[in-house]
Amino acid sequence: MQRRTFIKKTSAGGLALAAVPSLFTVNDPEYSIEELMGKADIELFGEGINLRKEAHDAFLDMKKAAYSAGFDIKMVSSYRSFDRQQAIFERKFIKYTETDGMKPIDAIDKIIEYSTIPGTSRHHWGTDIDIIDGYPKVSGDVLVPEKFEEGGPFEAFKKWLDANAQKFGFYLVYTDDYFRKGFKYEPWHYSYAPLSKPMLEQFRGVNIFRQLIREEFEGSEHFTTGFLKTYIQNNILGINEDLL
Repeated sequence: MQRRTFIKKTSAGGLALAAVPSLFTVNDPEYSIEELMGKADIELFGEGINLRKEAHDAFLDMKKAAYSAGFDIKMVSSYRSFDRQQAIFERKFIKYTETDGMKPIDAIDKIIEYSTIPGTSRHHWGTDIDIIDGYPKVSGDVLVPEKFEEGGPFEAFKKWLDANAQKFGFYLVYTDDYFRKGFKYEPWHYSYAPLSKPMLEQFRGVNIFRQLIREEFEGSEHFTTGFLKTYIQNNILGINEDLL
């Protein structure tokens, strides 16, 4: 994706408002901007689970059903604060630019293949989970698509999730739909739709452009209005249509 010709953020705060009018103005939001951006202290439930109450209870029901089918759902990641997401983003940005010698915009493009910009992660909401089957012995990184495909250690688990996860309210977020844009396919990332759908609706009503422009972290000075507009359209909204 070519982004070098986009307008610099310092020149067009107002342009962003005109460019995507549907992304702004929420009346009496149920969730604060601090919650949506992972900056608020929210009540989380379950040791090693860390989800909002309704999502936590649904997850336990799914975990119990999976266990009966011969799978041990293991939580790899759930709630993630703004600070935690910032640490992930900055670590990757520094590695790609300083160690690997990449240009900043290329480093950011690489980061957002799988990782979100701080303040925009669905994991901020306490509704989304990265999960694997804890039974197979697996070496290396467990969150790679190949491990969920034919011949992979999580192949049977993925088939079970395809057939059963929605019964408990959990939907795959980043599908392998050829026409979907944004983050790459993540067969491990599920979202509790009864909560995450209204949260996304309110998130779309936030002036996220203005919020992100105010943030200061490694790499953020290279964000442009055009880049952020494209990022929100492709990465934030480029998800399973059942979650929109």
